Amino acid sequence: MKNRISLFVISGIILLAVLGVSSSLISNPAGFLRRIAVILLVGAIVYFIFQRFYKASPKKQEQRAFNRAARKSKKRFLPNDPAKNSNRKTTTGSLTSIKRTRKKSSSHLTVIEGKKGKKKDRASL
Repeated sequence: MKNRISLFVISGIILLAVLGVSSSLISNPAGFLRRIAVILLVGAIVYFIFQRFYKASPKKQEQRAFNRAARKSKKRFLPNDPAKNSNRKTTTGSLTSIKRTRKKSSSHLTVIEGKKGKKKDRASL
């Protein structure tokens, strides 16, 4: 019962809004467009002011510092560019004489020991 009443009320408000906008557009189109332009302009100004003050918050600066550190970390772990390797002198030797660089293990990753072998007692269905 409550849902029906609220549905009728909301539908009536939307219908009145559509009628008001359409009658304003028909009776005075220039005034209607000017009013819409003013609303958009004020909304844009409020948005830019909000963004300006929100941008200076410490959380945003911390996020920027985190992104910078993440980029440095990615750069450090990426393989070398082939352009850098082309400057090296190539020797005509066997493949076994060429030293291969070993990939370093990540020092920031640790293994946490736990109960890996122990299974949970589950009830059979």
